[in-house]
Amino acid sequence: MLNIKNLTKSYGEKKAVDDLSLEIKNGEIYGFIGHNGAGKTTTIKSVVGILDFDEGTITIDNTDIKDNPIECKRKIAYIPDNPDLYDYMSGIKYLNFVCDIYGISAQDRAERIRKYADLFELTQDLAQPISAYSHGMKQKLAIISAWVHEPKLIIMDEPFVGLDPKAAHILKQMMRELCDNGGAIFFSTHVLEVAEKLCDKVAIIKAGKLIKSGTMDEVKGDASLESVFLELEEVDA
Repeated sequence: MLNIKNLTKSYGEKKAVDDLSLEIKNGEIYGFIGHNGAGKTTTIKSVVGILDFDEGTITIDNTDIKDNPIECKRKIAYIPDNPDLYDYMSGIKYLNFVCDIYGISAQDRAERIRKYADLFELTQDLAQPISAYSHGMKQKLAIISAWVHEPKLIIMDEPFVGLDPKAAHILKQMMRELCDNGGAIFFSTHVLEVAEKLCDKVAIIKAGKLIKSGTMDEVKGDASLESVFLELEEVDA
């Protein structure tokens, strides 16, 4: 579904991402782990077509992001670490705006919006302007907008930040359901316990370089993901 090959992105003399290669297959929840400044967000923004990159290729469902950016973006949804929504819109207008972009029919959008808004207990707030939403409510709205057009691949940067425990549990269920139905998830997180329980595969990045990746069992063995991550962070520190 997502193939990142030899991705390199520099800012001046600094390589934010250095020859990174990853493959995320259909059905996989793939976690992306690293400290602040390791290159996670740069990688994610390159994948979704926000950032240009210096070397390498990124393909989504066998389509190159540089050659066919619009076709790629039709197949994905992206939730940034700090959702930048249109504050002047109401929640429902924003969701309808997203549905318009993706050509979702009136019947389908009504059913999907109702389903996810009810799940996140946001239905009664959809008529309110987004400017009145708390951070957690904005995060829920961003999640709904990502799922509402049924993308094949969802890419998220720290999606659990700002969510209450119930909403976080619902999001985990939604992620698993999407992948069980043939989709794929690629997301970064600092919540290592969540990654360990939720992810099928995980990649650890340090100073722009991939230092370990594979299935959760391959990466952590008999240890915890947290202990493995901290140990790898100490290497060459």
